[in-house]
Amino acid sequence: MTSPAVEFHRVSKSFGATKAVDSISFNIERGEFFSILGPSGCGKTTTLRLLAGFETPDPDGGEVRILGEVVNDKRPYERQIAMVFQNYALFPHLSVERNIAFGLEQRRTPRSEIAGRVARALDLVRLSPQTFARRSPTQLSGGQRQRVALARALVLDPAILLLDEPLGAIDLQLRKEMQLELKALNKQLGTTFLYVTHDQEEALTMSDRIAVMSHARIAQLGTPAEIYENPRTAFVAKFIGESNFLDGRITDRADAWWEVEGRGGIRFRIPVLNGLAPGQDVHIAVRPEWLDVFRPDAVPAGENAIPGTVRDVVYLGETMHVVVSAPSTPDITVALRNEGQLINPLPWRRGDPATVAWRPEDCQILEDE
Repeated sequence: MTSPAVEFHRVSKSFGATKAVDSISFNIERGEFFSILGPSGCGKTTTLRLLAGFETPDPDGGEVRILGEVVNDKRPYERQIAMVFQNYALFPHLSVERNIAFGLEQRRTPRSEIAGRVARALDLVRLSPQTFARRSPTQLSGGQRQRVALARALVLDPAILLLDEPLGAIDLQLRKEMQLELKALNKQLGTTFLYVTHDQEEALTMSDRIAVMSHARIAQLGTPAEIYENPRTAFVAKFIGESNFLDGRITDRADAWWEVEGRGGIRFRIPVLNGLAPGQDVHIAVRPEWLDVFRPDAVPAGENAIPGTVRDVVYLGETMHVVVSAPSTPDITVALRNEGQLINPLPWRRGDPATVAWRPEDCQILEDE
């Protein structure tokens, strides 16, 4: 049986009294595009540096394995990895081709091979060798420098490519293009990618799986759909996309649903799941796009419904957010598709009576953190 590309087994890293990484365990499969996602200070960059060999685990801090081999004590150049940094780290005094060739020269690659490998790496990142090879980094745009940094890593034919927020310094449109190109490169080359980011859209767009980190631990690991559609905790539900939160207590069972009574006497239903019972407090999240808003007398049968008043209507381009205030609950945000406000405007205005409704099966039941 082939071992995973990367294995973290109860790995910890401390800086003084501060735990930067706290007993994390996960595997990355060969050829996978795996992202570590989380806010600043959560431990994601330290995790990347532990894999790269720039940091070592605590003395009793578990094992890091690459292709089945424990690498805790191996130097970075012994680990079959290459890295793309956030600031690109190009040498300003070297040409593009010399920047890309640098790692090959350090590894004493035969000089007869270097030119061909540099040209292939430039082709991979869609930079013409004839046009860009002799330029200096100062003659390149931010997007071109990012591609050179990527070529410099890929030219080494690494088993694992580490990317530390490499798209943060380029403009939005190019960033979206590069997300798709990186995903395509991952599939084309079969190289394992480990991508670190605080940008949820990047992680959802590119990843096969995502590890969401919080306070030095893995809060949840899964596919983009699993993370977004079934968040385990309120932190994950807040960090990945937007959510509305409701609290209540289970009062009874009705067929496939638990009846829940929330603040202010509101009632809603949630799916029957193992581990829940009457009298138990529950905390749920519902995504804004899974909600709809109706006139009070037009709510579809069988849907959860909370009556309230429209507090605001927010124009966001592709979507419109209708914010509804309801008694004893936080404001509820409903995301509606924008079908053209100049031709087909939404019928909702501030102060209108409105009822927020959603299907019981769209309740995301959250664990305690």
